[in-house]
Amino acid sequence: MENQTSASEFVLLGLTSEPHLQSLLFFIFSVIYFITLFGNMVIMIVISTDPHLHSPMYFFLFHLALTDICYATTIVPYMLVKFLLKQRTIDFSACIIQMSLILLLAGSEIFLLSAMAYDRYIAICKPLQYQEIMNKPVCSRLVGGAWAMGVLHSIINTLPMLNVQFCMYTEIKHFSCELPPLLTAACSRTFLNKLVLLSSAVIFGSSSFLLTLISYIYIISTVLKIQSAMGRQKAFSTCSSHLIVVVLLYRTALFQYTKPSSVSSFILDQLFSIQYSILTPMLNPIIYSLKNNGVKTAL
Repeated sequence: MENQTSASEFVLLGLTSEPHLQSLLFFIFSVIYFITLFGNMVIMIVISTDPHLHSPMYFFLFHLALTDICYATTIVPYMLVKFLLKQRTIDFSACIIQMSLILLLAGSEIFLLSAMAYDRYIAICKPLQYQEIMNKPVCSRLVGGAWAMGVLHSIINTLPMLNVQFCMYTEIKHFSCELPPLLTAACSRTFLNKLVLLSSAVIFGSSSFLLTLISYIYIISTVLKIQSAMGRQKAFSTCSSHLIVVVLLYRTALFQYTKPSSVSSFILDQLFSIQYSILTPMLNPIIYSLKNNGVKTAL
């Protein structure tokens, strides 16, 4: 058994080894990546150039779009190169860097969504104090805090991986260097790494989820007290797009990182990973374009 850190590379099994399927997947994921880049860049440009969208809600949306671009770019271009060259190897250092970026961006995104939920809570439950509470310094601190939590999440899980040993020939049953399949492929004991992963997923995931859940409990409670149906519909419409994005992300990511090994399977793991790491960044700008009146008007 040799430590792969001083050796060379891993073999990413990817989605398929069939050449004709690889060509088809190259086309499909190229289209998905283009839509992801185009949609999120349009959101960012519109928010930057339209004065009517210079508000806290769209400030957070700008950073969500930026996170989605980074998330997709961390994974998809490397997949496309592998499809094109029919090559499945990846250097150990490149794999660890990709893993750490995935952890960072996933952690940042869930706390950014929590900040957006808090923004909607203040807007709906305390509308008269909204401008005072959600000022620029507060919004900047919330976004900075989300990125800081992502960095912390990445460091906590990446550093222990540097001590993990891998065999000279190591296959990773995945299309990217996510932490769970990396731990499965290790030759040394990974109990501590799995404990850190599970603990961080529970702590970071549950804390951000609770912040979001509490915000929505107050939002729903306030909206139900509104007398007119039109008023309730208008209030709910301001957070419906955010709620859809939250459900899409948490449903898949939390299952992927906290599911017991008894329900693990190669195909299922990859399908869930595709949904939260590739499809969700593509769907987010589409959801906000269709469900958010401010963005629709600006477009």
